[in-house]
Amino acid sequence: MNKTLIAGLLLAGLASFAAHAQDASTDASATTGNSGGWSGSGEFGFASATGNTRSQNIDAKLGLKQENDQWKNAFFLDVLRTKAEQKLVDTNGNTIEQFNTTANRYDGGASVGLKLDTRSYIVGAARYEHDQFGANLWQGTVSLGYGYIALKDERNELSFEIGPGYKRYRPADAQLLVNGVLVPQQQPTQGEVVARGLINYKFKITDNTSFEDTFLTEAGSKNTYMQNDAGLAVSMTRKLALKVGFQVRHNSSVQPGIKKTDTLTTTNLVYSF
Repeated sequence: MNKTLIAGLLLAGLASFAAHAQDASTDASATTGNSGGWSGSGEFGFASATGNTRSQNIDAKLGLKQENDQWKNAFFLDVLRTKAEQKLVDTNGNTIEQFNTTANRYDGGASVGLKLDTRSYIVGAARYEHDQFGANLWQGTVSLGYGYIALKDERNELSFEIGPGYKRYRPADAQLLVNGVLVPQQQPTQGEVVARGLINYKFKITDNTSFEDTFLTEAGSKNTYMQNDAGLAVSMTRKLALKVGFQVRHNSSVQPGIKKTDTLTTTNLVYSF
């Protein structure tokens, strides 16, 4: 199994998600005349600096969710790209300035939840990520598990998901010193059974201010991946909001010279639909 197969599995999951969601949406619309429980949001942030230093940063997110009497589904797609001016020393010892890419990551995934009752559901999930500068060049995970909505009222919502899965990933290139020059060495693709866990909490602070925190873990014997996304959104209109987000990503096993933990702070404009 390789990267192409993982991407194929993810696409298959997305196709299944779309088919089931469409059926559920059609049934719900026929009986209630609404959107079938669909909601979504798109985020975009951009920063640019010129003059003595140059840098450009773009991050964008798309999320779709559906929840009705039968389904609890979700889809997401995230993109991060950063370019910055760097001072480098060439083989002759001269210092040169280059405008290089310093962050290039995209990831996407979907989950399909079939409700057993008002609180419990069976969930199938798939996630794929490519990170040019991360601990793993790419990683893909598919899983099947059990979900439970522990709390849901007008201001709070807390849900849990847990279950087994399978993960394939390729660690970042190792840097080998050859004749005084660092040469990248491609690492072999690895795979392992993992335990996937997800905790999602939403809190409506006021009528126009909300907080959300999502914690994901994929624990395996070779590597444990953890990611936490926290965000505070303040609505300006019914559709537009400003959101401050903080993300932490951690891999328990990385190549020498690569940090285990990455963080990302964002300030984005959010459009809800």
